Amino acid sequence: MNSESQSGPSQRVLVTGGSGFIGTNLVDAYLSAGAAVLNVDVLPPRNRAHASVWRDVDVMNARQLRDAFAAFRPTVVFHLAARTDLDESGNLDSYAVNTAGVANVIDGISATDSVERSFFASTRLVFDIDYVPMHEFDYRPSTLYGQSKARGEELVRAAGSALGTWTILRPTGIWGPWFGVPYRNFFATIERGWYVHPAGRVVRKSFGFVGNTVHQLLWLASAQASEVDRKVLWIADYEPILVKDWADSIQRAMSARRIPSLPVSVLRAAALAGDAVRSLGVKHPPLTTFRLDNMLTDMLYPTDDVERIVGALPFTIEQGVQITVEWMRRQRR
Repeated sequence: MNSESQSGPSQRVLVTGGSGFIGTNLVDAYLSAGAAVLNVDVLPPRNRAHASVWRDVDVMNARQLRDAFAAFRPTVVFHLAARTDLDESGNLDSYAVNTAGVANVIDGISATDSVERSFFASTRLVFDIDYVPMHEFDYRPSTLYGQSKARGEELVRAAGSALGTWTILRPTGIWGPWFGVPYRNFFATIERGWYVHPAGRVVRKSFGFVGNTVHQLLWLASAQASEVDRKVLWIADYEPILVKDWADSIQRAMSARRIPSLPVSVLRAAALAGDAVRSLGVKHPPLTTFRLDNMLTDMLYPTDDVERIVGALPFTIEQGVQITVEWMRRQRR
């Protein structure tokens, strides 16, 4: 296992889950930089222009995955493949891709001597949304998804030196082109005039525009090994957004109707109704208790280490919103 990272076109980058939201943007950025890229995913690329670098490989198939590593011989690995929904039916085994899948990726990396850097995507939901952790091992997940991701982090740490230089990434609320649930729904709800502000609430979130997220990932992959090795790094824009300002920016970019405000008590009643509808089989009601609690809770995470390594980000929130709205319009043509 080599210790120093290469940069630019000399990198050979393997992305698991490269057909997903962040993966699609990351694959695109590396292709634009002239790097060799392999996307291993059970789903075809969202961006059809990436078809030539996609291989139908399941991270749950250890032999198939190891063969993909051996054939491509990556220098950098981003493990993004995961089950990310919050469907609480079943048990932790139903999220095995986040545990056994991680173990298979670790096996593939350990068996491939070309790998210099590996990045494992976790989640902010390794603890509850209203809990402030005391340290990086202070797990308090309230969902099966969060439990599975906490277990995945433990597997990475247990692998230790077998992975060479490794980093755990905890993306927060990332949004932008190629996104899906929940933030594409957020944009669509504002466009349709259905979104309302919780009256009297100022809520701050450490969210991230995906253009900034990809910029951060590229920099981290080429940073000094000592800056990223065995670190847990939060991936978000450095300055938390005010949710009201973000929503108003989306409203203006979409030329949607002005967003009204409603008392939290009214929204709470609507969320309970959404819970009831969801219990009847409706997968994505406009509002649920979980989503309302998410809306009302500050989520602030430490990005100082990433800012020190990466420096300034290329996009403002307003630029990110405009890019995202223009992408949504192109998708409809």
